[in-house]
Amino acid sequence: MNKESDADTLVHYVGIGASAGGLEAIEEFFTHMPERSNLAFIVIQHLSPDYKSLMVELLSKKTKIPVLRSVDGMQVKPNHIYMIPPKKNLSIFHGRLVLKEKDNTRGVVNLPIDIFLRSLAEDKAERAIAVILSGTGSDGMRGIRAIKEHGGMVMVQDETTSKFNGMPRAAISTGVADFILAPKKMPDQLMAYVGHPY
Repeated sequence: MNKESDADTLVHYVGIGASAGGLEAIEEFFTHMPERSNLAFIVIQHLSPDYKSLMVELLSKKTKIPVLRSVDGMQVKPNHIYMIPPKKNLSIFHGRLVLKEKDNTRGVVNLPIDIFLRSLAEDKAERAIAVILSGTGSDGMRGIRAIKEHGGMVMVQDETTSKFNGMPRAAISTGVADFILAPKKMPDQLMAYVGHPY
């Protein structure tokens, strides 16, 4: 087995979906996440197409984990955080990020969290972990089902701690969430899970 694929099998990939009110939840999550967890984090946040996202800068102040803006073809590495850029949909294929323009056709509902989580489930199977944080709407609902179907793990923000509980509530309603927690409690549970995934 070559070194790269050997290292690849040891990494869990954490897809984090957030929308309205999600920034605080994301910051709280990463404030409690150890710097060297051997996890790779990909954050899919609903961003307004009209203004430059400062997520990378804001999050960098809260964590020592390197925070990167996703670029097409980028290899996902452990102990890094990858942020979705505005106006794009993000997916993962063979451990590399794939960026596509959003479909801006009128009437088309764009579900970037579902798109990413589905690709993560297909690419990483039982190495995939989905985290759904504060947000409105139901994006992430189909994605977490795909993660579960492929043997991955699902964590959802406890509704009582989320500013907007639409997305957490929709995710919880699927019945597939393994853990329902406040964002600050998620890192400990994640580390325990990765140490003993089954």
